Amino acid sequence: MHPSARIAAAIEVLDDLETRRRPANDAMKDWGLAHRFAGSKDRAAIASLVYDALRRRASARWLMKSETPRAEMIGALVLARGYSPGEIESHFSGEGHAPSPLSADERAALSAADLADAPVWVRGDFPEWLAPQFERAFGERAAEEGRALSARAPLDLRVNALKTTREKALEELTHLGPSACRFAPLGLRIAQAQDGRAPALAAEPAYVRGLVEIQDEGSQIAARLARAAPGEQVLDLCAGGGGKSLAMAAQMDNSGQIYATDTDGRRLTPIFARLDRAGVRNVQVRAPRGPAHDPVGDIAGACDLVLVDAPCTGVGTWRRNPDAKWRMRPGALEQRIKAQDEVLARAAPFVKPGGRLVYVTCSLLCEENEDRVAGFLAAHPDFSAEPAEESLKRAGLDALAGIQSPHGPGLRLSPARHDTDGFYAAVLLRAGV
Repeated sequence: MHPSARIAAAIEVLDDLETRRRPANDAMKDWGLAHRFAGSKDRAAIASLVYDALRRRASARWLMKSETPRAEMIGALVLARGYSPGEIESHFSGEGHAPSPLSADERAALSAADLADAPVWVRGDFPEWLAPQFERAFGERAAEEGRALSARAPLDLRVNALKTTREKALEELTHLGPSACRFAPLGLRIAQAQDGRAPALAAEPAYVRGLVEIQDEGSQIAARLARAAPGEQVLDLCAGGGGKSLAMAAQMDNSGQIYATDTDGRRLTPIFARLDRAGVRNVQVRAPRGPAHDPVGDIAGACDLVLVDAPCTGVGTWRRNPDAKWRMRPGALEQRIKAQDEVLARAAPFVKPGGRLVYVTCSLLCEENEDRVAGFLAAHPDFSAEPAEESLKRAGLDALAGIQSPHGPGLRLSPARHDTDGFYAAVLLRAGV
């Protein structure tokens, strides 16, 4: 397909998203099925254009003074790809399968392109209704943090210490151009190609053999802050696909026991193949068997560590899921806050005296992070927050000094400051007997 035809196809996908309000992956899949002549490179290029437009939707609309999918695409070509008005004119020629020529209003908008006077939510490319939450969390840096969440994310890997070392993994993956992550001691980073495509890792022998796992550097740091140690009894209460359980199993050198569970057993499905590939032997998967059955009721009060990777809005993962921020509604935040309070209350009885509860989210909103921890501590006087500096020191992450939250207990990671996904983590200690 000609580049201009790819742009036209991307506008078509954006129009489908606007009309049907569904995940971008679903819309791209349906477009590909309906246009089988498009090869894999064409589909990848179109997807990259779509995601660029979604990342910059607010600023693109503001720039073009229009909220149509076509305006989003034109604005994104300027803001995300640096196209000049002349380059855009050449692609919007109306010839063949190219989009129709620019209108007088579109030319005028391009000639006056300027975001200097735009409100913070436009400059930061996040939903307008979230402006108060972003300004509370980041103050004058709200737009900067929003822009960082609108950038493309790299591909991060965690080296499986049960099978290899980071040095050996770097050597084995040399052809992909990896580099050591800045903070995570077992992290590797692979930059995306210019078209936004990541390498097909599933075909890499190092991945197939379980030497590496896909895991953002921020998630690796959150798992390391939990300090799972050999011989401990650990409960991963919201295990999902098992990423943090796998990381903790390697920290524990396959000794002790991790109990991985989730309220939705379907989310646990991927964990079995991942455990087998990674050579993990100290994880018991406890799937729920109905509302009256507690799959981990027998370990109440016996856990050295309870990890709560809480359900959240996922604001911190917008680099990877740019369409999610535009599908998010205010009611979703209220629902997540309620779920977070419930899972924290459920977690507390599993922590033995002298044990620790580690609360983690991939959100950057105070409402989901510091506020929830403050509410939990007020209701559970036998728990206290470990100072951020102490958490980092004990986890061997001294290089991250200075990431303590300014809003209360815990630590914050963000793409603008640390080039990771957005994460929050707090270590809560239960008093001993």
